[in-house]
Amino acid sequence: MTAPLSPPRLLPSGDAAITVEFGRNIDDLTNRRVLALDRALADAPIEGVTETVPTYRSLLVHYDPVRIGFDELGARLTTLARLPVPPATGSRRWRIPVAYGGEHGIDLEDVARTLNTTPNDIVARHVAGDYRVAMIGFTPGFSYLSGLDDSLQMPRRQNPRLLTPAGSISIGGLQTGIQCLAGPSGWHLIGRTAVRTYQLHRDPVFLLEPGDAVTFYAIDGRQFVEQDRAAARGEFVAELVTP
Repeated sequence: MTAPLSPPRLLPSGDAAITVEFGRNIDDLTNRRVLALDRALADAPIEGVTETVPTYRSLLVHYDPVRIGFDELGARLTTLARLPVPPATGSRRWRIPVAYGGEHGIDLEDVARTLNTTPNDIVARHVAGDYRVAMIGFTPGFSYLSGLDDSLQMPRRQNPRLLTPAGSISIGGLQTGIQCLAGPSGWHLIGRTAVRTYQLHRDPVFLLEPGDAVTFYAIDGRQFVEQDRAAARGEFVAELVTP
């Protein structure tokens, strides 16, 4: 029988939420524990829990203090969090098109120079990766992906940009990301996708979910324009390989 895992830290977050912290570092094992607890609460809801928000290394659990207290909820969360993490089964897998470089990825050449290689090599390494959505955050639909090849990891920009394009595909530290909405960013922009990971009047509003697997493939500028029009009409554009 698999031994129970180490208990997480329980941190009060105001008077109606608990942060269940599994670690201080970003790694897949910690993130799998976060998502396992989130799934456990979805499958067997605890009376009084109103919302959960998974991150890389913690789960924020909102609750109604009139219906359940901090101590009781904390004890139940600790018990669930120490259970063995079930193997990942039935994860959805998405193929996402990306127009790399040029106007769509203005940092690609700089990234290549910094890593002492060519833009084509950066693209080849990036599309060869097998990624997993670790969390959604910062702005609606912004997807943080783990699984970036060690050879592509690099510090974030020293001078963040105040505005970067919607759909930017970028590298920041040991992560790669899919930015849905235009906004500030200190990551390196290597490409752009027409895929809307968030679209308010579409069903579903959010396309990707934590735990989903993602791979990328390269397209040209003409394909990007065609796909962008399709995405504006509400089409997914991304290909769902495994439901």
